[in-house]
Amino acid sequence: MFDLIIIGAAAAGSSAAIYSARRKLNFKIVTDDIGGEVALSGVVNNWPGILEIQGYELAQKFNEHVKSYGVEIDQGFRVEKIISEKNYHIVVAKNASGEEKQYQTKTVIVATGIHPRRIGIKGEEEFNRKGVTYCTVCDGPLFKNKITTTIGSGNSALESALMMAGIAKKAYLLSKFDNTPESNFGFPKGENILIDKLKTLENVEIIYNSVTTEIIGEKNVTGVKYTDSSGTEKTIDTQGAMVHIGQIPNSQFIDVEKNAMKEIVVDAKCRTNIAGIFAAGDVTDVAYKQIGISAGQGITAALAAIEYINRWN
Repeated sequence: MFDLIIIGAAAAGSSAAIYSARRKLNFKIVTDDIGGEVALSGVVNNWPGILEIQGYELAQKFNEHVKSYGVEIDQGFRVEKIISEKNYHIVVAKNASGEEKQYQTKTVIVATGIHPRRIGIKGEEEFNRKGVTYCTVCDGPLFKNKITTTIGSGNSALESALMMAGIAKKAYLLSKFDNTPESNFGFPKGENILIDKLKTLENVEIIYNSVTTEIIGEKNVTGVKYTDSSGTEKTIDTQGAMVHIGQIPNSQFIDVEKNAMKEIVVDAKCRTNIAGIFAAGDVTDVAYKQIGISAGQGITAALAAIEYINRWN
């Protein structure tokens, strides 16, 4: 019987592991990969104490810190389900070869993060990290004085275009909706203060009724193709394609309370509605998806799990 199983090994999972190790819990990390979205985030300039670091390097440092405490990591195992018994839980995981492992544990911390929703068009995967990005906050500064195109129609797309307006020479924004009051002027779920601000910027061009069809380039992105309301295909010359059409929480394997976006609902101590199961980081309904916030939630979840274990019987 383990004290704790941590699922995930990015910012939240690693932070939880460090605090759990310092309290000498009997625990393991079970994870499909190391680093999660942190490892894929390009240049990171907002981790306190480090002016600039590549995402994969930061993820490596997280992993080194965890391993310095002798933490056991079952890497390559994807959790398929969690079975809750009377006062403990069974975590069931499999690797790519079909090998199954089961872990009996008093507590679980779910720190599996999110993954960006893909458009599913030609060139998207080919130019991923070669001009295509799913994190403008992470990669936007790489496109200083260049031309960028943000694809999306929610707040994250609006914020992406606003950020790029202050960095890029020109920032395009492609929305699939009409510029009408019925569709909130192209952004049905967008905040009007962001829409209004965006429309005042001279170097921003919003293209409505546009369906993105292809991302083109040679070694890196050189353009984005889309069809307009008449079905005519057009091309924007651009060096950066910021895809912001939503995020998908990696929460499909667990039966706890979730919101409409499938994010795990947690309280201030990262507790779910199931006793002994905690969640931390981007997989939760936390308001902002940032590395620092995920790390803080991981710490909170670990301390809350320790508190729970101390009362476990």
